[in-house]
Amino acid sequence: MPRAEPPRVERTGQSGDAPGGRRPLVLAGEASLRRRLAARDEQALVELIEVASPWLLGITHAMLSDVDEAEEVVLEVFASAWDRVDSLGDGHDALLPWLLRIARNRAIDRLRRRGRWRRKIERAQAWGELPPDRVRAAEIDESAVPGWHVHESVHAALEALPVEQREAIRLAYFQGLTHSEIAKRLEIPMGTVKTRLRLGFDKLRVALAPIKDWIV
Repeated sequence: MPRAEPPRVERTGQSGDAPGGRRPLVLAGEASLRRRLAARDEQALVELIEVASPWLLGITHAMLSDVDEAEEVVLEVFASAWDRVDSLGDGHDALLPWLLRIARNRAIDRLRRRGRWRRKIERAQAWGELPPDRVRAAEIDESAVPGWHVHESVHAALEALPVEQREAIRLAYFQGLTHSEIAKRLEIPMGTVKTRLRLGFDKLRVALAPIKDWIV
């Protein structure tokens, strides 16, 4: 039996804000996918993992700067989604912004725990209880991580954008803010927000053409 085509990521709504909700990124056929997930259809989970992993890896690695930790957080996010997706309902957030929010919160938790552990190491080193060679960071072969080329390409393309365009895109698509919320956050007119997003996406569309099957 041929394998089903995984859902793709789409932008929905008009050029302005969608009334009454945040839906910057929506999966094609999301309502059907959500019902299948709630019914514990494991193939639906596989499809969600395939389309959402690059986005989740992008935000978790950007926050944690550690491939292994980023992947662990992404696995935690999908486990949480599998347990909780039936509680979302049709009136709640789109799946991808919801997953990105879970990933961001879990990455923040990791950073907090990491900060506490770092302080313990510093105190131990000060007292000579832990040799310095015990706390060196391990070398990571990032190229061996599955799907790394997708995450790396997205990250590189974003970093190549002018800072104002990159900031607008990250607020819209990694944090799920609407145009009006971005305008308020950055203290700029909403028309400027739309212009920055449009210019940024035009550049991303060209830069990410080789992985267009993953990202719309």
